[in-house]
Amino acid sequence: MPNTGKSTFFNRLTGSSSRVGNWPGVTVELLSARTILGNDAVEVVDLPGIYDLHGFSDDEQVVRSFLENNVVDQVVMILNASQLEHQLPLALQIYKLGMKPVLLVNMIDEADQLGIRIDAQALSKSLDCPVLPVSARNGTGLKEVRETLIEKLKSSQVLRPSELKAYLHADDELVAQAELLISRHVSSPSHLVRVMTERIDRVLLHPLFGLPLFFLAMFLVFQAVYTLGAPLQDAVAYLLELFRSWALEPLASVLPATLYGFLVDGLYDGIGTVASFVPVIILFFFLMAIIEDSGYLARAAYLTDALMARLGLDGRGFVMLLMGFGCNVPALMGTRVMRSRSLRLLSMLVIPFSLCSARLQVFIFITTALFTPKQAPVILFFMYMASFAAAFLTALLFGRRLKSDEPFVLELPPYRSPVLFQVLMRGWHEISHFLRRASTFIITGVVLVWWLTHYPEGATPGGEGTYASMLGAWLRPVLEPIGISAVMSVVLLFGFVAKEIVIGAIVAMTGLQGAALNSYLATQMDAVQAISFMLFILLYTPCLSTLATQLNESRSWQFATVSLAWSLGLAWIVSFGFYQGARLLGY
Repeated sequence: MPNTGKSTFFNRLTGSSSRVGNWPGVTVELLSARTILGNDAVEVVDLPGIYDLHGFSDDEQVVRSFLENNVVDQVVMILNASQLEHQLPLALQIYKLGMKPVLLVNMIDEADQLGIRIDAQALSKSLDCPVLPVSARNGTGLKEVRETLIEKLKSSQVLRPSELKAYLHADDELVAQAELLISRHVSSPSHLVRVMTERIDRVLLHPLFGLPLFFLAMFLVFQAVYTLGAPLQDAVAYLLELFRSWALEPLASVLPATLYGFLVDGLYDGIGTVASFVPVIILFFFLMAIIEDSGYLARAAYLTDALMARLGLDGRGFVMLLMGFGCNVPALMGTRVMRSRSLRLLSMLVIPFSLCSARLQVFIFITTALFTPKQAPVILFFMYMASFAAAFLTALLFGRRLKSDEPFVLELPPYRSPVLFQVLMRGWHEISHFLRRASTFIITGVVLVWWLTHYPEGATPGGEGTYASMLGAWLRPVLEPIGISAVMSVVLLFGFVAKEIVIGAIVAMTGLQGAALNSYLATQMDAVQAISFMLFILLYTPCLSTLATQLNESRSWQFATVSLAWSLGLAWIVSFGFYQGARLLGY
């Protein structure tokens, strides 16, 4: 089931870096990795967390379809040790299909703290399948799991029914059998008390102070990113400049001037400037991973459920918005856990307004260049609030047409001290995602921008007569009313492909970096124009990957077109209102 530590175990077993989080529904697609068990190379597939095999939600249909259409050697099922009475019926569903699973009773350390005692051997005998207590977070019991899997794979024969639904047993029968097994083999206190969790929740889930405390925590994260990240960013930029002057320039000096300018001033400077933000992004996700791993983000879903319900969403919608902080794509795919199509579509409309890591790079770049160290965190926090406001407004307007009565049930996980291994894996997951995109979108974008700003032949690089200046002139009537100059308007076109390109595009267009680039930006935009530009970047359109995912998940060109048109229109209206309003007030 969701939030049982399945992805954490997957990472432990395979050494993979699948995303994990202390809330339900993190696994949103089929993840696989290869590992060695005994003398065999084994492919391990991490399926989405589900509540049963009937196939009401898309995720449940995915799991059932996988089991129907693939020959598997062994099914491993993860159960939460402190919630066996709720989770055992799903294990019995698998068992009744003839797929004798290996049952891993996870989070056994938390169960021990709660006074829950599980007789794993007796339960294993009753079920006629292995039952192993483990703690995936700490690695406890992993050796025994590997040994068991090696033995099971030697003789395992799993049935593959062509239509699982025909073999599913009645839910009442499975629940009754699960209750009987629990009564025989599990003992627990009559009242489970998580003393520390309850004490913390009295404060963090307070009806008046809960949400302000959450947003305060997020503001402190941004403050820490600037305070701790600036020296790291400067250090990386220094090393890149050192490599440029000591190695790259001497080696490239023998090249023709045009090729030298392309490689050094265009490609290297563009990618190097983007790369200097990698430590800041790592730090941001390191801090976010601590908050996630602690269980606090699940509380954010609980706190916002009443508000989201008024907008036609529920707490899961807020969780998906938070997932979008990393990347909008997995957040969109996470809507598969919702059974109502209307709820899914509404959630997919609001998720692209999440301030993803790509937009974060752009905003850190601009705020660092144009605002003081005290102003910058406030501006960034304002952008996050604008992100939420745009999402809430979208839900409010479209929720009237996309109504849903699907109930929302959220079981709050206990607070957990973050595990360094998991936090580092999350950081690596995000930065590896960034580097994969850097190898395609960013390089392609920087090359194309350099070409636009240096051609046709005879045009002054970066000046009038280039293809870039022609594009800027064409966009001027639309973007000038919101304070965006011709130069910056060209950058927006490349941001449509991927927001990471924006920084590299600015460097490629100007041929500047460091303090010189900051001074140039100051000539292109003042504080009001900078905020207007960032608001437009935040809202105007998600990247191509997000649009493709929207289309794939919604299976509707009409929906994807409406979403794109709405984001473009909203971006222009918001930026226009802010820019013109600020100018009327004399700023």
